[in-house]
Amino acid sequence: MNLSLEYLVREPKTKLDKNPLLLLIHGYGSNEEDLFSFAAELPGEYYIVSVRAPYTMQYGSYAWYAINFDADEKKFSDNEEAKTSRELIAKFIDEIVANYAIDATNVTLIGFSQGTILSYAVALSHPEKVQRVVAMSGYINQDILEENYLKNTFSNLKIFTSHGTVDQVIPVEWGRKAKPFLENLGINTTYKEYPIGHGVSPQNFYDFKKWLQ
Repeated sequence: MNLSLEYLVREPKTKLDKNPLLLLIHGYGSNEEDLFSFAAELPGEYYIVSVRAPYTMQYGSYAWYAINFDADEKKFSDNEEAKTSRELIAKFIDEIVANYAIDATNVTLIGFSQGTILSYAVALSHPEKVQRVVAMSGYINQDILEENYLKNTFSNLKIFTSHGTVDQVIPVEWGRKAKPFLENLGINTTYKEYPIGHGVSPQNFYDFKKWLQ
Protein backbone atom coordinates (compact mmCIF):
# COMPACT_ATOMS: atom_id res chain seq x y z
CA MET A 1 0.00 0.00 0.00
CA ASN A 2 1.35 3.38 -0.91
CA LEU A 3 0.28 5.76 1.86
CA SER A 4 1.54 9.30 2.51
CA LEU A 5 3.89 8.22 5.32
CA GLU A 6 6.07 5.19 6.04
CA TYR A 7 4.68 3.20 8.96
CA LEU A 8 4.72 0.00 11.02
CA VAL A 9 1.50 -1.76 12.00
CA ARG A 10 0.54 -4.23 14.70
CA GLU A 11 -2.80 -5.84 13.99
CA PRO A 12 -5.25 -6.18 16.88
CA LYS A 13 -5.15 -9.42 18.86
CA THR A 14 -8.95 -9.49 18.84
CA LYS A 15 -10.46 -8.62 15.47
CA LEU A 16 -13.78 -6.79 15.56
CA ASP A 17 -15.72 -5.47 12.55
CA LYS A 18 -13.87 -2.23 13.20
CA ASN A 19 -11.07 -1.86 15.73
CA PRO A 20 -9.85 1.31 17.44
CA LEU A 21 -6.55 2.89 16.36
CA LEU A 22 -3.51 4.08 18.31
CA LEU A 23 -1.33 6.22 16.07
CA LEU A 24 2.20 6.66 17.46
CA ILE A 25 4.04 9.84 16.47
CA HIS A 26 7.74 9.95 17.33
CA GLY A 27 9.97 12.87 18.32
CA TYR A 28 12.66 14.83 16.49
CA GLY A 29 15.61 12.77 15.29
CA SER A 30 13.91 9.45 15.99
CA ASN A 31 11.96 6.98 13.82
CA GLU A 32 8.89 4.75 13.70
CA GLU A 33 10.65 1.94 15.63
CA ASP A 34 10.99 4.10 18.73
CA LEU A 35 7.47 4.24 20.18
CA PHE A 36 6.57 0.98 18.42
CA SER A 37 8.64 -0.75 21.11
CA PHE A 38 5.63 -0.02 23.38
CA ALA A 39 3.29 -1.99 21.11
CA ALA A 40 3.45 -5.32 22.95
CA GLU A 41 2.43 -3.58 26.18
CA LEU A 42 -0.55 -1.72 24.72
CA PRO A 43 -4.15 -3.03 24.84
CA GLY A 44 -4.77 -5.88 22.38
CA GLU A 45 -7.95 -4.56 20.78
CA TYR A 46 -6.14 -1.70 18.99
CA TYR A 47 -4.54 -1.39 15.61
CA ILE A 48 -1.20 0.14 16.54
CA VAL A 49 0.37 2.17 13.77
CA SER A 50 3.67 3.98 14.18
CA VAL A 51 4.50 6.61 11.55
CA ARG A 52 7.82 7.93 10.31
CA ALA A 53 8.33 11.68 9.93
CA PRO A 54 8.93 12.89 6.36
CA TYR A 55 12.20 14.82 6.72
CA THR A 56 15.39 12.72 6.76
CA MET A 57 18.18 13.95 9.01
CA GLN A 58 20.73 11.13 8.91
CA TYR A 59 20.51 7.36 8.70
CA GLY A 60 17.58 6.16 10.81
CA SER A 61 16.64 9.58 12.11
CA TYR A 62 13.77 11.76 10.93
CA ALA A 63 12.01 15.00 11.80
CA TRP A 64 8.51 16.42 11.37
CA TYR A 65 10.07 19.86 10.90
CA ALA A 66 13.39 21.62 11.40
CA ILE A 67 14.32 22.99 14.82
CA ASN A 68 16.79 25.74 15.60
CA PHE A 69 18.26 24.87 19.00
CA ASP A 70 19.92 28.26 19.43
CA ALA A 71 16.64 30.16 19.36
CA ASP A 72 14.00 31.09 21.94
CA GLU A 73 10.48 29.63 22.05
CA LYS A 74 9.26 31.91 19.26
CA LYS A 75 11.97 30.98 16.74
CA PHE A 76 12.34 27.38 17.83
CA SER A 77 10.58 25.75 14.89
CA ASP A 78 10.09 25.80 11.14
CA ASN A 79 6.36 26.39 11.36
CA GLU A 80 5.72 26.00 7.62
CA GLU A 81 7.25 22.51 7.64
CA ALA A 82 5.26 21.76 10.80
CA LYS A 83 1.98 22.76 9.12
CA THR A 84 2.83 20.55 6.14
CA SER A 85 3.44 17.64 8.52
CA ARG A 86 0.20 18.42 10.35
CA GLU A 87 -1.75 18.01 7.11
CA LEU A 88 0.25 14.90 6.14
CA ILE A 89 -0.74 13.22 9.42
CA ALA A 90 -4.38 14.27 8.99
CA LYS A 91 -4.37 12.80 5.46
CA PHE A 92 -2.60 9.65 6.71
CA ILE A 93 -5.36 9.09 9.30
CA ASP A 94 -7.92 9.06 6.46
CA GLU A 95 -5.76 6.67 4.43
CA ILE A 96 -5.16 4.22 7.25
CA VAL A 97 -8.88 4.20 8.14
CA ALA A 98 -9.69 3.51 4.47
CA ASN A 99 -7.17 0.66 4.17
CA TYR A 100 -7.66 -1.18 7.46
CA ALA A 101 -10.78 -2.16 9.43
CA ILE A 102 -10.41 0.82 11.75
CA ASP A 103 -13.19 2.56 13.65
CA ALA A 104 -12.91 6.19 12.52
CA THR A 105 -14.74 7.30 15.68
CA ASN A 106 -12.07 5.76 17.93
CA VAL A 107 -8.71 7.23 16.93
CA THR A 108 -6.05 8.06 19.54
CA LEU A 109 -2.80 9.89 18.83
CA ILE A 110 0.17 9.10 21.09
CA GLY A 111 2.94 11.63 20.68
CA PHE A 112 6.33 12.23 22.23
CA SER A 113 8.12 15.59 22.09
CA GLN A 114 7.87 16.88 18.48
CA GLY A 115 5.27 14.14 17.97
CA THR A 116 3.23 15.68 20.80
CA ILE A 117 3.44 19.16 19.28
CA LEU A 118 2.09 17.68 16.03
CA SER A 119 -0.56 15.60 17.84
CA TYR A 120 -1.95 18.76 19.46
CA ALA A 121 -1.92 20.53 16.09
CA VAL A 122 -3.73 17.69 14.31
CA ALA A 123 -6.33 17.23 17.06
CA LEU A 124 -7.11 20.94 17.43
CA SER A 125 -7.14 21.52 13.64
CA HIS A 126 -9.09 18.32 12.81
CA PRO A 127 -11.03 17.23 15.92
CA GLU A 128 -13.43 15.29 13.69
CA LYS A 129 -10.57 12.83 12.92
CA VAL A 130 -9.24 12.33 16.47
CA GLN A 131 -11.00 11.46 19.72
CA ARG A 132 -8.10 11.18 22.16
CA VAL A 133 -4.53 12.36 22.49
CA VAL A 134 -1.71 11.18 24.74
CA ALA A 135 0.72 14.13 24.69
CA MET A 136 4.06 13.44 26.37
CA SER A 137 6.91 15.95 26.82
CA GLY A 138 5.65 18.49 24.31
CA TYR A 139 3.80 21.81 24.17
CA ILE A 140 1.11 23.58 22.17
CA ASN A 141 2.54 25.67 19.33
CA GLN A 142 -0.37 27.96 18.43
CA ASP A 143 1.42 29.11 15.26
CA ILE A 144 0.94 25.71 13.60
CA LEU A 145 -2.77 25.32 14.33
CA GLU A 146 -5.23 25.66 11.47
CA GLU A 147 -6.13 29.33 11.08
CA ASN A 148 -9.81 29.00 12.01
CA TYR A 149 -9.37 26.20 14.57
CA LEU A 150 -11.48 28.06 17.17
CA LYS A 151 -14.55 27.38 15.00
CA ASN A 152 -14.07 23.63 15.58
CA THR A 153 -16.09 21.55 18.03
CA PHE A 154 -13.96 19.87 20.67
CA SER A 155 -16.68 18.13 22.69
CA ASN A 156 -15.48 14.65 21.58
CA LEU A 157 -11.84 15.29 22.42
CA LYS A 158 -10.05 14.01 25.54
CA ILE A 159 -6.39 14.67 26.23
CA PHE A 160 -3.83 13.13 28.57
CA THR A 161 -0.76 15.34 28.82
CA SER A 162 2.41 14.74 30.81
CA HIS A 163 5.87 16.20 31.33
CA GLY A 164 9.10 15.53 33.20
CA THR A 165 9.83 18.18 35.84
CA VAL A 166 13.54 18.22 34.93
CA ASP A 167 13.09 18.08 31.15
CA GLN A 168 16.21 19.69 29.66
CA VAL A 169 14.89 19.75 26.07
CA ILE A 170 11.38 21.21 26.43
CA PRO A 171 10.98 23.09 29.73
CA VAL A 172 8.17 21.86 31.98
CA GLU A 173 6.82 25.47 32.04
CA TRP A 174 5.91 25.09 28.35
CA GLY A 175 4.16 21.79 29.04
CA ARG A 176 2.20 23.23 31.99
CA LYS A 177 0.49 25.77 29.73
CA ALA A 178 -1.40 22.99 27.92
CA LYS A 179 -4.01 22.17 30.57
CA PRO A 180 -5.39 25.73 31.06
CA PHE A 181 -5.24 26.31 27.29
CA LEU A 182 -7.17 23.10 26.51
CA GLU A 183 -9.68 23.50 29.34
CA ASN A 184 -10.39 26.99 28.06
CA LEU A 185 -11.52 25.28 24.82
CA GLY A 186 -13.76 22.96 26.86
CA ILE A 187 -11.51 19.92 26.33
CA ASN A 188 -11.45 17.23 29.02
CA THR A 189 -7.76 17.25 30.05
CA THR A 190 -5.66 15.21 32.48
CA TYR A 191 -2.19 16.58 33.29
CA LYS A 192 0.57 14.72 35.12
CA GLU A 193 4.21 15.43 35.96
CA TYR A 194 7.03 12.99 36.72
CA PRO A 195 10.45 13.60 38.31
CA ILE A 196 12.30 12.77 35.08
CA GLY A 197 14.03 14.44 32.12
CA HIS A 198 12.98 14.26 28.46
CA GLY A 199 11.63 10.73 28.29
CA VAL A 200 8.83 8.36 29.26
CA SER A 201 9.02 6.84 32.73
CA PRO A 202 7.38 3.48 33.58
CA GLN A 203 4.88 5.39 35.76
CA ASN A 204 4.03 7.70 32.85
CA PHE A 205 3.44 4.68 30.62
CA TYR A 206 1.28 2.98 33.25
CA ASP A 207 -0.78 6.15 33.80
CA PHE A 208 -1.58 6.77 30.15
CA LYS A 209 -2.36 3.10 29.59
CA LYS A 210 -4.82 3.19 32.50
CA TRP A 211 -6.28 6.41 31.09
CA LEU A 212 -6.76 4.71 27.68
CA GLN A 213 -8.67 1.86 29.31
